[in-house]
Amino acid sequence: MRTTRTVLARPALIATVALTGSFLLTPYVADARPKPPVREGSAPDHRAAKTPESAARRALDDRSAPALDATRGYPRRQVLSPDPENPADKSIKLGLTPYHAIAPRLNALQALGDRVSVEVTGRSAGGHRLYLVTVTAPESARAARAQERMRELIENAPTVAAKSLEIKAGYKAPVFFNNNIHGNEWEGTDASLGLIEQLATARDTRTKELLAHTRLYFNITANPDGRIAGTRANANGFDLNRDFVTASQPEVRAMRQIEIDKQPAAMLDLHGYVNGTLIEPTTPPHGENYEYDLFLKNTYANALGMEAAVNGLGYTPQKDGVEPVQIPFRDQQEGWDDWPPIFTPQYAAFHGTVAAHTVEIPLAVNNEEYDTLPVAELRRRASVNVAVAGAAMKATLNFVQSSRSSLIADQIEVFRRGAAGAAQVPVSTETVPGVPGIGPEDVYTTDFPRAYVIPAGAGGSAGAGSTAAARLVDHLVANDVRVSRASRAFRLGGRSYPKGTYVVDMHQPKRGLANSLLGDGRDISDKVSVMYDISGWSLGRLWGATVTPVTSGSLKDVPLRAVAAATPVAYLPPRGDLRLGLTDPQEFAALNSLLQQGVPVRRSADGSVIVPASARAKAAVAADTYDVAFDVASGSHATTPLPRLRVAAAVTPGELFALREMGFEVTPVSTDVLNAGFDWSSADVLFVSAGLEYGDLNESARKALDAFLDAGHGFVGRGAVGAALDSAAGLLAAKPVEGNGDANGVVRVVNSGPVTAGAPDYGFVYAPVWFTDLGPGVRVEQSYATSGLLLSGHWRPLGDGSGGPAAAAGRASVVSGPHAVLFGTEPLFRDHPKGEFAQVGRALITMAR
Repeated sequence: MRTTRTVLARPALIATVALTGSFLLTPYVADARPKPPVREGSAPDHRAAKTPESAARRALDDRSAPALDATRGYPRRQVLSPDPENPADKSIKLGLTPYHAIAPRLNALQALGDRVSVEVTGRSAGGHRLYLVTVTAPESARAARAQERMRELIENAPTVAAKSLEIKAGYKAPVFFNNNIHGNEWEGTDASLGLIEQLATARDTRTKELLAHTRLYFNITANPDGRIAGTRANANGFDLNRDFVTASQPEVRAMRQIEIDKQPAAMLDLHGYVNGTLIEPTTPPHGENYEYDLFLKNTYANALGMEAAVNGLGYTPQKDGVEPVQIPFRDQQEGWDDWPPIFTPQYAAFHGTVAAHTVEIPLAVNNEEYDTLPVAELRRRASVNVAVAGAAMKATLNFVQSSRSSLIADQIEVFRRGAAGAAQVPVSTETVPGVPGIGPEDVYTTDFPRAYVIPAGAGGSAGAGSTAAARLVDHLVANDVRVSRASRAFRLGGRSYPKGTYVVDMHQPKRGLANSLLGDGRDISDKVSVMYDISGWSLGRLWGATVTPVTSGSLKDVPLRAVAAATPVAYLPPRGDLRLGLTDPQEFAALNSLLQQGVPVRRSADGSVIVPASARAKAAVAADTYDVAFDVASGSHATTPLPRLRVAAAVTPGELFALREMGFEVTPVSTDVLNAGFDWSSADVLFVSAGLEYGDLNESARKALDAFLDAGHGFVGRGAVGAALDSAAGLLAAKPVEGNGDANGVVRVVNSGPVTAGAPDYGFVYAPVWFTDLGPGVRVEQSYATSGLLLSGHWRPLGDGSGGPAAAAGRASVVSGPHAVLFGTEPLFRDHPKGEFAQVGRALITMAR
């Protein structure tokens, strides 16, 4: 569910359409090839093996499923082994399908005939299998190869595809139904299982024609961890429907690969609970990077069909508690935007999905309702929700069947515009006929640069920048963005670049995704009063690599070669002690792996660390594993031993994930954990951002915490909660000031201290904080920029004029003292600001005794 924070009524324009009939009714696999060992003294530019997207978090479950052959025929049957029965599965209380019953159900569905195929696309964070079901008319291997050839033609040669009679007559339109991405929004899974059974057994002519001209893909449960536990998040605590920009979670990487491999023209993402059923398209602001004219035309038309189908079920407010369908674009003014591509349908648009919807089914059965309503009422509500979800899916199949040719033509046009570098088409009543209420508030386009340039660095002292560049390039490639590398030095846009520089040519089919990931975005504070979720993100500014947009010039004479992966960075100088800069999270992962092995690492005054020559073999393994470059430890260094750091952390799930990704030994704590009696001898430093309130501690817990801090153990705080604990404990003389709690985005910052050394000149804020009235001994590590503070996002002053960017400009955003560091920014937010992670790592080791 995406609960709106502000809903203003747009004049309702009720419309219905007659249904033309009703129905009876590949995975993320990391490259597992071993990389060659680090060659001492060699330049990393000389190696060409694949670097993992992030070696530190590359999980076995990403490699557990074999790569699927797109040219195999259908059906693709397999017998799934059963899961142990789990009576604690939260689905059972609702009368829905528990996770352990899914595999047997899928086995039975495959046995119904020759239309149903099941594949495992990977495993969840908690280790559960992810199932993709395909329903289509049988295909021989030859026919499957023809379908794949047409799919590739649509993306890679759209001008040719637009004229192809074979595609017009024979291409099977791909349709994707994504279910249960929020674990405690269950019913899409059960509606899909029911629809699959109907499609598998129906013998009417209309169903046969549908399956002859479409492939229907069902992600049965996108979040089995949450389905079992009754939680919104997965086992790592992540909201998967916020993760598509970064794809930090295995479930999202599996969905991403489905989007890339299957290239759906239409999709539904089934959620709950909004009454009446909410069906996108959304209110403004609309994502500026996709072809919104094509997107709006199809999403609105399909929404009308779904509205008619859901309302046609006959549920009423009086009898069933079910309100009529609402379509935000038509019925609301703001508060339900499609601005960030962190949501499944918005991300899908960049892969050619021209009819993509979030559908919020009506009757709440989770959270408080789950715990308080009688079982009979919960099951009644769940049954209604399954019917509503089924009606929306069947209406979508009607829409696809009647609009197959235009849907595919529009998908081709998305890719054609990208490849040709064509201008976007602003929405209007002329360009999107049939959609009422289009106004200037709905017009969002952008100017795409000619290219993005990502210098790779040259190893050695530039190793951190090289690591960040390689990570970013691998992430782009994993998202199906095309990246090339220069085989010699070149000039572009009036600047010179060295050999090995990466170039993202923006004349490519998925330019919208490339621009969304790499571009700055924009400040939209004046467009709407409030946003639903994040409003600014930029991997180009926040992931630590140097990314330069080039607005003019020709790539004709630039010597480029397409890459399937970044060139590895791992490097060791030929002799002597080794220096590691600690300006990148992968460097911290390498450091912590060495400390865990007992390597005697020393800390340098400049914030780097020194690894003795005697540990070269272990350093070589760390360099290769985490794709980092060690430098020569030359000159005199005032160094001190650095112990293995144990962190007690009261933090968000995203922060916990980031800390562990950097290799820190972390023990989660909270007010309740401390009140129950926490053994502080197991911790060296405390990090607090959430879930720990000093005033709520009992006397014993307060004394134990005070004793820990009084003994000189360090403290790192983030945001209002961290600053409040700092004030209560009397650690750092700094007054925290909270900005607008709805504000978020990419901000310009000025780095001035050792904690922020090597960090980008940009940060991320979410409910920003700054510090004033700094006392003796307080160092300003970083400040908000004095002008042009908000690069992209949404940050308005509060009603009394306080809390806005003007109040924060020039103020301290990160401060430190002898035993504490406070952050007013969000350097570990949801895996978004990778280039900021090292600030927290430096703060932690600085605070170590």
